[in-house]
Amino acid sequence: MEKYTGQVLPGRPYPLGANWDGKGVNFALFSEHAAAVKLCLFHAPDEKQEYTHINLTEVTGFIWHAYLPGIKPGQVYAYRMFGKYKPTEGFRFNPHKLVLDPYSKAITGSIQITEEMLGYNPDPKDKRYPFRKDVRDSAGVMCKSVVIDPWFDWDGDRRLEIPMQDTILYELHVKGFTARHPDIKPAERGTYKALASSPAIDYFKKLGITTVELMPVQHFVHDWFLTEKGLINYWGYNTIGYFAPHSEYSASGCSGQQVTEFKEMVRTFHKAGIEVILDVVYNHTGEGNHLGPTICFRGIDNHSYYRLNKNSQDKYMDYTGTGNTLNMLSAQTLQMVMDSLRYWVTEMHVDGFRFDLASTLARGLFEVGKLSTFLDTIHQDPVISQVKLIAEPWDLGEGGYQVGNFPVLWAEWNGKYRDCVRKFWRGDESQVKELAYRLSGSSDLYEDDGRLPSASINFITCHDGFTLHDLVSYNQKHNRANKEDNKDGENNNMSWNSGVEGPTTDQKIMTLREQRKRNFIATLFLSQGVPMISHGDEYGRTQNGNNNVYCQDNELSWFDWDWDKTREQLFEYTRKMINIRKGQPVTHKRRFFKGRRIRGKDVRDIRWLNTEGTDMTDKQWDLSYIRCMGMLLNGELINEVNESGIPIKDDILLLIVNSFWDAIFFKLPNTELNQTWEVLTDTSINFQDGDKVNDKIEMPPRSLILLRNLK
Repeated sequence: MEKYTGQVLPGRPYPLGANWDGKGVNFALFSEHAAAVKLCLFHAPDEKQEYTHINLTEVTGFIWHAYLPGIKPGQVYAYRMFGKYKPTEGFRFNPHKLVLDPYSKAITGSIQITEEMLGYNPDPKDKRYPFRKDVRDSAGVMCKSVVIDPWFDWDGDRRLEIPMQDTILYELHVKGFTARHPDIKPAERGTYKALASSPAIDYFKKLGITTVELMPVQHFVHDWFLTEKGLINYWGYNTIGYFAPHSEYSASGCSGQQVTEFKEMVRTFHKAGIEVILDVVYNHTGEGNHLGPTICFRGIDNHSYYRLNKNSQDKYMDYTGTGNTLNMLSAQTLQMVMDSLRYWVTEMHVDGFRFDLASTLARGLFEVGKLSTFLDTIHQDPVISQVKLIAEPWDLGEGGYQVGNFPVLWAEWNGKYRDCVRKFWRGDESQVKELAYRLSGSSDLYEDDGRLPSASINFITCHDGFTLHDLVSYNQKHNRANKEDNKDGENNNMSWNSGVEGPTTDQKIMTLREQRKRNFIATLFLSQGVPMISHGDEYGRTQNGNNNVYCQDNELSWFDWDWDKTREQLFEYTRKMINIRKGQPVTHKRRFFKGRRIRGKDVRDIRWLNTEGTDMTDKQWDLSYIRCMGMLLNGELINEVNESGIPIKDDILLLIVNSFWDAIFFKLPNTELNQTWEVLTDTSINFQDGDKVNDKIEMPPRSLILLRNLK
């Protein structure tokens, strides 16, 4: 083995990771419980043995560090950790297992788990299974960390800071969106470069979205149990590198080029006026449960990085259903997460984050609370507190469902919105009372906490579950391709094919399905709060009834660019509804409606109407069979100003929804308004856009109509 012939200087304990200063690299690694640490240098990513190693002898506050003059960007490195191997006490140091730097800015390639990565002897016949240390060297099968050159010409780029109430989110998968795009070079499809290409950017601008929310792009692991079945981790919720862009999404290389390519993508999006938000997974890592591989955190300091089971320290607390939970009670783990978030904002220029299973991050000892260390730290951070923060407000632990309970600054995926809107359009009874809350911004969840309607991220579907097309087309999941006997994924039996009255034909069913899609899309974009659509729902993307394509990296889950007339029509309808929303400020107010009278005059900014055109009564709200109501929005009373301080004035709109299986006559309100109304949209297509109506209107079965008063 060659030896490093340069100097080994003490270096500094901060910043952590491998940081190049133009003359050399400072290496710094935290481990509170290690007895010794070796920095391993490799000539190339696929080398089976390091060409040299350096014993790190400088330790400051449990941070092992050294400075190596002459080391340059592109240097491949990793670590070997020495210390106790006593799984029953929570210690899993094993110097035979190469471990990644937790602060890696780039990782050399796809992480495919093999037996050599296991820290324990995997032979179940061993009497000490799974507690005997495995002595096979993992360097030959492990990816490595890479030193990067952080310089990049941002050309004046900065975050766009689109107001939250004006935001329209588009959730997408980096690979899946362009993997089949006919106008992108085959070698570039499915990459950051492809996502920033002209065909992709033009599509986003034509649709009208303001913000893309990228499913996980921090470097992740491919689960062993999937690869053994010939499947793969497609979604990416299995992070191992919290600072590193996933290298498989890079068209230009994985020795640091992925960092530059990601930055180029963000810069291109910003020039197009589109924000970039990352879906981040800080609740668990890709090392899995106690039988998982030793790739990074487990081998560096198992006690510090993970929540161990206090009754059996060889196992982990598992609030996520993935085998482990990051230990946010550890100051060093919390620092790593905060450093990671700041890095993506300051160095990668992203505009915000969506936190996967965020309730796990907020847990104190075993409870979710607003005063958790993580949420307090976010709130006080001068960088992170200024970007968009979105929580998935649940996990799998006891008390983990926390919709409405996150503090100010945070928006939430509103699962109650999704469930209520689905139930209403399915035709369930007793839904109008809750629907009124959901349409008007979910004040019951957010107003008392000092938050705004934009705290509610409204969605009908997301990556997890049926697509919109499949939601209205399948009564059961069809997940056989996942090779779990159709037992994975939720059993959301929506019975969408019920309610097709009279003799049924394929054409009738198809027509009803398209109408139901329009119902959902129109409801979404006419609700207060922030709308989010899952990629492909705007044209009717199908997964053939599979509601859990987390392991399907193929055409089943990829965006299909081969459209027919029906798909074109749905796209144009979605685009129209986005344009209506953008053109009508009353559909996305910054503050909640007041709904009050002033000096006896009816100057309410919102009214709820029954089919007689009068205000809903307390009794009617509680009647189980009511399935038709109107929401009158008085845009003349918005009482808000725009970014330039100019008072906003808007139209008076009437949204009428009918989830009944028969047509219902709805009397238009008899007030000081002009009695002539213009149809802006009718999901049944019984009325054409621009049609004029007055006095009363016949609401077709299972339909939504938006009217504008011609005052």
